[in-house]
Amino acid sequence: MASKGKPSPRSAVKPLSDAQVAKLAREHTLVDPMRDFPTGPNRKANVAEINAQHPKGTKRLLTGVDVVFRASCKTRAWGLDNVPETGPFITAASHVTMFDVFVPMASLFHMGRRPRYMAKAEMAKWPVIGKWFQLVGMQPVQRHAGKAKAIEETSVGILTSGRPLTVWPEGTVTRDPQKWVMSVKEGVGFIALEASRRLGREVPLFCAATWGAASINHWWPWPRKNVVMCYDHQLEYGDLLDDMDDWGDEPPADKVNELTDRVFKRLNVLMEEIRGERFPAEGYWDYRTMSRKPIDIHA
Repeated sequence: MASKGKPSPRSAVKPLSDAQVAKLAREHTLVDPMRDFPTGPNRKANVAEINAQHPKGTKRLLTGVDVVFRASCKTRAWGLDNVPETGPFITAASHVTMFDVFVPMASLFHMGRRPRYMAKAEMAKWPVIGKWFQLVGMQPVQRHAGKAKAIEETSVGILTSGRPLTVWPEGTVTRDPQKWVMSVKEGVGFIALEASRRLGREVPLFCAATWGAASINHWWPWPRKNVVMCYDHQLEYGDLLDDMDDWGDEPPADKVNELTDRVFKRLNVLMEEIRGERFPAEGYWDYRTMSRKPIDIHA
């Protein structure tokens, strides 16, 4: 609980203003990601993938998400035309609140894809919707259970089977008091590199940053707040795969760390653009020490 006279972290977060959304609309083509094929009618749905993932359950959940979002916020996105129509790919998404994780999930569903996604195992036990989550592609993650390698192996298997995968690389909701993307776990780098090695080609990796939901009061969300997501162009990391035939049992730690660092920096650069603010000069929020550490996200 916040001390008397001081705003709580949630109340201290400024809503995404209409003026900032208008600025983004001048620079990008903003679409409503909570409807089918938001980028236009020429998009082709991956029918085989849709039919393989409980189409009725997915449709019901998606309809419910759409209703909640239309009632509580004005959601916009750009870059969804970057989403591949076929084949495996990875989406590395920001995790500011539990609310905004539905933005990339619903957006990709509306674009005709059905990614599997990593989520904390506790969600599978939630009444009613926990079963829905599992039906529509949730891969339960047993956190703090020493099972990182098993999770990574499952994730790599999803990609090598031809399915897309969504991860929230921070591992939990950001603890940054200013709600920037905090330190990122190495899993995203390992999964991308190992899946690419096994497939013999670079698995497309996209960063998706969402901002605006942190200012929503979940008990009384009105007036509706602005929520904007950028689904970025493909993050290049082919240079890290040049010697993949010589890696041995797994990708080298330095390459995993480098790719993880690229994801972290790119997510925060995108967040800067959406928010219209500069990343903290004091640096990023390190989850292990719960303090800021210096970094240049533009380096």
